[in-house]
Amino acid sequence: MADGEEMLIQASDVIGNLLRTGVWLAQLIGMSLIFRKCGKKWWHAFIPFLNIYELSRIADREKTGRVMMVIDVLRNITISLLLYVPLDPDVTSEVAIILLLFVATIVLYIVYFVYSIRVFLGLTERFGRPKKWVIAWILAEAVTMLIWGISKKFQLLPDEEEKIEAAQESGIDAISTADNLSVNIRARTAKDFIYEKTLLKDIHLSIPKGHMVLLLGGSGAGKTTFLNAVTGYEKADADIEIGSSNVYRDYESMKYDIGFVPQLDLMRGNDTVYRTLADAAELRLPSSLSHEERKKRVDEVIGRFGLKSVQSNLVEKLSGGQRKRLSIAMEFISDPTLFILDEPDSGLDGVVARSLFESLRGIADSGKIVIVITHTPDRVIDLFDDVIVLAKDAERTGRLAYYGPVDEAYSFFGKEKIEQILLSINQKDEGGEGLADHFVEKYAELAKQRTEVAV
Repeated sequence: MADGEEMLIQASDVIGNLLRTGVWLAQLIGMSLIFRKCGKKWWHAFIPFLNIYELSRIADREKTGRVMMVIDVLRNITISLLLYVPLDPDVTSEVAIILLLFVATIVLYIVYFVYSIRVFLGLTERFGRPKKWVIAWILAEAVTMLIWGISKKFQLLPDEEEKIEAAQESGIDAISTADNLSVNIRARTAKDFIYEKTLLKDIHLSIPKGHMVLLLGGSGAGKTTFLNAVTGYEKADADIEIGSSNVYRDYESMKYDIGFVPQLDLMRGNDTVYRTLADAAELRLPSSLSHEERKKRVDEVIGRFGLKSVQSNLVEKLSGGQRKRLSIAMEFISDPTLFILDEPDSGLDGVVARSLFESLRGIADSGKIVIVITHTPDRVIDLFDDVIVLAKDAERTGRLAYYGPVDEAYSFFGKEKIEQILLSINQKDEGGEGLADHFVEKYAELAKQRTEVAV
């Protein structure tokens, strides 16, 4: 090869590399400018894989972005293997591996392209541009990003939901006394993919011993998160106190003073009722108790929950109502101060459910605190003292929309039934009235008035 031809090839390689680098820089600069005008961190554009996810969030295609990140990682892995894995044409297995990697890379490119179009369509919607701009994104992504990033004509349309400001925090703490459960949850956060999300905040309430309380809230309002924070199962930025004991600080000594009955029980079907409760007593009662004292406690609980006639029966032979009573009895064996139940009436008919809730009412009357979640509250609401209403605010964070006597809740929400109250706080896209923030702020004012009166 002549020297002139070799120099020409080298020059073309250099020019090609410069063009590719220029396109890459233009794309990243354009992306960083788009991030900046959309309120994102501009430097995220220069972080591989994360920049894809951030762009998808701007396009309101967050789930698509998660998939694209995974695909992009896999695509880079297969490309690297294709470039660096040695190939011996005489070795059939190596040829098969290379072909498999090649096919996988092509498939990943196609899937990535399809998902990219979804993001591009989302961007045109969020920026209020014609859908024909998707063609520009496909054919010249770097140039399009520069145009959208530099030009002032390309601005994110205001989001109707973002115009609604979430209710302000109350700034009130519940007071702890010797005869109550005080809950002061400042915030409960969790990782949502790579970002932190606030699940609950500004929840302050005090429940006296002897009260049976309904926990009400729509899907995603944070009922389970609230209960997990109260029991110490998932700690929050909070102070949870029962009398003079702090649940988080004194968890080891407090955990058996809190009974939690989940919706689904974990009992062994081939054990008898008595054996099941005896095992619970072994686990939950102090090791210092004698065998006779444990047996006495088991007999007391069996009698209290009406299980005497079936104490020799196998768990798998029990009716739905009897099985529920047994699951409650297992938690009650340690005589907890705080008793929490998640849909204890699930799958039970009205008469059986009523009988079960009357038993819970009896537990509360014995000086315990009982908190219950049920999806059919109106049929047993007369047995409750108070109601806790959790609602999602404009930022989709669980907030306290009401806590207090049941009869006052009707006038507070202007409703005649508990299920109507739930409808009023649900978001409009969930078929509700979308008044969560209104009632969160209204309750904050009511809480302040109560505090002033108490002082």
